Amino acid sequence: MFRNCCRLALILLSTAAFTGQLRAQEIATPKYKLPKDTVDQEIAGQTDFSDVYNSILKKYKKKAPRNKKSSSLALLPTIGYTPSTGFAFGADVSGTRYFGNPDSTTLSIFDAFATISTNELALVQLTHNIYTAGNKWNIQGTYNLGKTIVLDHGLGTGRETPELPIRYKFMRLSEYVYRSLMPNFYAGAGLTFNYYGDIDEELDGVQGIKTYNYLYSLKNGYPPHSYYANGLLINLQYNTRDQPYRPYKGLYVDLILRANQKWLGSEKAALQIKTELRKYWSLSRRNPEQVLAYWLWGSYLLNGSVPYLELPGTGSDVNQRIGRAYTISRFKGPSFFYNEMEYRFPITRNKLLSGVTFFNMETASNQTGVKLFKYWEPGAGAGIRILFDKHTRSNLCIDYGIGNYGARGVFVGLNEVF
Repeated sequence: MFRNCCRLALILLSTAAFTGQLRAQEIATPKYKLPKDTVDQEIAGQTDFSDVYNSILKKYKKKAPRNKKSSSLALLPTIGYTPSTGFAFGADVSGTRYFGNPDSTTLSIFDAFATISTNELALVQLTHNIYTAGNKWNIQGTYNLGKTIVLDHGLGTGRETPELPIRYKFMRLSEYVYRSLMPNFYAGAGLTFNYYGDIDEELDGVQGIKTYNYLYSLKNGYPPHSYYANGLLINLQYNTRDQPYRPYKGLYVDLILRANQKWLGSEKAALQIKTELRKYWSLSRRNPEQVLAYWLWGSYLLNGSVPYLELPGTGSDVNQRIGRAYTISRFKGPSFFYNEMEYRFPITRNKLLSGVTFFNMETASNQTGVKLFKYWEPGAGAGIRILFDKHTRSNLCIDYGIGNYGARGVFVGLNEVF
């Protein structure tokens, strides 16, 4: 296992070294631009993978200062691993452009991504994150089309249940518009259209086997093999983080009200509120990357009902990283709450290697008497961080987590989990 992880890390780092680019993982964030003197002081004495790569190949060439370009385009291969997806391989085409003065306008990103995995995942994703001049408006969109398999365990927490796979195809479309109201504070609205089809088709004709999706759908009046969940979104966001990929300090708060509407094509009307909070404390002036970080994520059903595959749960965050130790969708319910504490610390003096320890807990309700917060499912583990780019603080994350019911696994990704 350790040898395979090392090989995977080398592949990922080599890919990153040649491309020198990052896929956008954050949305609706202000422009993060620290003064040059501050950046130079922060990275003094640090060694990242580019330094190691150049040292091995003995390519010590003085880099000329790079001027900001109005636009760029890059094609790069991608690779990753989680217990849910297995090994995933794909390609990413990313374009960027400034739609205003680069000194006061965040870089806009256009991205096309496709991947397949060893666990039957196939995905095509198109995204855009556009900032108008002076960051007055922010327009975001995400369009996903694919098929996958979920190792499903039903609703709620507090009990071990049989694992039943659910295969399905999906299409998820969303578009948001945000307006800057004051420093660090944004407000926005949007639309989301989600379709799930060919659900559980492999179980047709298998006598006596019904998935949790099938039983839930019949109980709540949904067609079991396909359904829509379309709605309106209202969003408020406050953000004082010093950096999006690996914050040392600051606060991020996000509040979303979602209303599924029949007149938009949704099977049922529903009202949900989603909350997220991330708080970072730097514990050392000498080593500011020694950080205590806290993450809270919750989704609460206020009225109506949502289709089974729309229920919030493990991996429901935008990057599907909630609940290290468990597979995606391991726990879910009409209402779901998650929180996690992580300690981040440097290992080597040159900051090339860092480490983390983490502990998380999640809880979910069901429809047979289990209320939110009644049962908790813990997860814990540790990981290694390899500094990829000291200028952007981006790093490669390799974690090992363990949880209840024999859950355990390796999780590999780019940039911190939160």
